[in-house]
Amino acid sequence: MTQDYLVRALAFNDEVRAFSVRSTDTVQEAQAKHYTWPTASAALGRSMTAGLMMGSMLKNEEKLTITINGGGPIGQIIVDANGKGEVRGYVTNPQTHFDLNEHGKLDVARAVGTTGSLNIVKDIGMRDFFTGSTPIVSGELGEDFTYYFATSEQVPSAVGLGVLVNPDNSIKAAGGFIIQLMPGASEETISAIEQHIGMMEPVSKLIDKGLSPEQVLEEVLGEDNIRIIDRMDVEFKCNCGKEKFLTAIKGLGTAEIDSMIEEDGGAEVECHFCREKYHFNVEELEALKEA
Repeated sequence: MTQDYLVRALAFNDEVRAFSVRSTDTVQEAQAKHYTWPTASAALGRSMTAGLMMGSMLKNEEKLTITINGGGPIGQIIVDANGKGEVRGYVTNPQTHFDLNEHGKLDVARAVGTTGSLNIVKDIGMRDFFTGSTPIVSGELGEDFTYYFATSEQVPSAVGLGVLVNPDNSIKAAGGFIIQLMPGASEETISAIEQHIGMMEPVSKLIDKGLSPEQVLEEVLGEDNIRIIDRMDVEFKCNCGKEKFLTAIKGLGTAEIDSMIEEDGGAEVECHFCREKYHFNVEELEALKEA
């Protein structure tokens, strides 16, 4: 089995920085945990794929949260990613699916909606968080992240995101790329990239054919122009745990904890991201009131 991984590269004499990822197994894990239907799988998978690449722009312990709320039937898409290649995500309504759109593709824009915003919060270990927000421009998500980079971070970028789903709802292929122009990139470089992108197949098809992240970048940028800087394994990973939920329950206050004890004889909490359930008995809840 091919392991999911991400590469970072420079291209065109360092006028361009580039990222590409194979995320098939990572998206499959999210699909299995949330039992997403195909259109929801594509929306969540594209968002998680973008999250992995944006996370790789951070340092190890730094992290970011993507919130997409386009007003569509899927509800919110939430993705957390960090600089270590770890990502987790969920959607409000995982059983969202529609007929294919007029291009014969999963109708992600219809699921996501086109009337809301894409929000990014980066926690880079400072007291203040970096927050960026841009309107949803297409709901297809690739264009929405492209617009986010250009508008919120002032970095001209091209973002390609793709997910193919099997008839049994499992993930056939998932991956993506982000190409970013550095200050001073020449007109020749820009038009060469535009030409390559205009001619290439969708990124999900390239991944499905077995192309590696390096080979995807060769398709986008031309094989003679790239210098791979490093590669990193990526995976679905949730950092929830019983201690975190204990802290959250404690924050609800004594009256709420008392009603859990009296009415329910304990508490059960489920993590939104990984669906793991945590049980708290009466003794554990009583101890919280005294802590």
